[in-house]
Amino acid sequence: MSRRHRAEKREIIPDPKFGDVVISKFMNSIMLDGKKSTAEGIVYGALDQVEEKAKSDPVVLFHQALENVMPQIEVRSRRVGGATYQVPVEVRAERRQALAIRWLITAARNRNERTMVDRLSGELLDASNGRGTAVKKREDTHRMAEANRAFSHYRW
Repeated sequence: MSRRHRAEKREIIPDPKFGDVVISKFMNSIMLDGKKSTAEGIVYGALDQVEEKAKSDPVVLFHQALENVMPQIEVRSRRVGGATYQVPVEVRAERRQALAIRWLITAARNRNERTMVDRLSGELLDASNGRGTAVKKREDTHRMAEANRAFSHYRW
C-alpha cells in the first residue's frame, strides 16, 4: 500500500450490450488471462440462457441475484492484548458488490454443469431465487458475525 495517497479509482466503461457498469465489472472478474471476448461470450450467453429459462429481463434478474448475495456485515480479525477477536463490522457498498461478484463467480466455477455458460446461468438463477452456493456463503458470513456479536465493542 502506498503511504502517500490512496490510489484513484479507474473509470469502468459500461458493457456494450446492456450499457450496465456492474455487468462490465462482472465481466472483468470472469475474464482470465486478458481474454475479454471470451468473458463477454460467457456472460452474454449466460444472460441469454437466464432470459430463456426465467422468461424475464436478464439484467433485472442479474441485479436481483447480486442483491441476494451481497453481505451486510462481516467479521474482521482484530488483535487486542495478545488475543485475536473476530469483530463484526458493516461492509462498505463497494466491498459488498465486489464480494458478491467474487462469490457468484467462485460458486459458478465450482458447479458441475458442462460449460461455464451453463454454470453461470444456473448460479444466477439460483441466487436470484435466494438459494445456491453464493447465497449460502452470505448466510454463513452473517451467521459468523452474529455469533461474534459479543466482540462488537472492539470495533474500530
